[in-house]
Amino acid sequence: MLDTMTLPDSEISGVDDVASATQESRLVDEARRGNQAAFGELVTRYERRMIRVILQFVKSQELAEDLAQEAFLKAYQRLGQFDTSRRFGPWLFRIGVNQTLDYLRRRKRRGWWLLFSERGTERDPDPAVVDPRQQIDLEQEVAAVLEQIPENYRVVLTLRELQNFSTSEIAAILERKEATVRWRLAEARSMFHDLWVKRRDGVGGEESPIPIEGRPESGSQKRRKDK
Repeated sequence: MLDTMTLPDSEISGVDDVASATQESRLVDEARRGNQAAFGELVTRYERRMIRVILQFVKSQELAEDLAQEAFLKAYQRLGQFDTSRRFGPWLFRIGVNQTLDYLRRRKRRGWWLLFSERGTERDPDPAVVDPRQQIDLEQEVAAVLEQIPENYRVVLTLRELQNFSTSEIAAILERKEATVRWRLAEARSMFHDLWVKRRDGVGGEESPIPIEGRPESGSQKRRKDK
């Protein structure tokens, strides 16, 4: 047996990840054979994060919980289609994200009110705002800007910036190449920045107060530097 007491922290973490992946693979295999208790353990593992992800697209906690439960039901019904050579998590989140987007399309509306207002536990909390009305106004402004960003880019921005998925995880969730995800993320950040500046300050205004890490320079910024 491997003695983890003799390993550095980074290697211990790797051992834990392997053990977790092995256990999850076992649970998936048992669930595919009809073991509902095994699938219940998978639900316990992913339910909270699934709800957090869906909450970035819809306003209501209750609705997010309902959509999450429907996603888990669909996943259970489609276990026979799951490629066991791949990771279960991205496959599951793909079902949840696609179902949520389908829900929003059917009702011809977008639920981006909460975007950038509640961050996942993996990210540092924003400083408290003294006047709550300022935060509400900010959320409304952000929602209006995000409505102008095409869905393919908006989804990538949400998964990366708010739920802290890696680009490789997003690629698996959306079934796209990782290079495509990185490109869309850069484009989405640039779109958001340019639209925000145009809305709040006009073309060539000050920097956006919404921090988006790794945002590429906008065309207007580059032109100003060249002058």
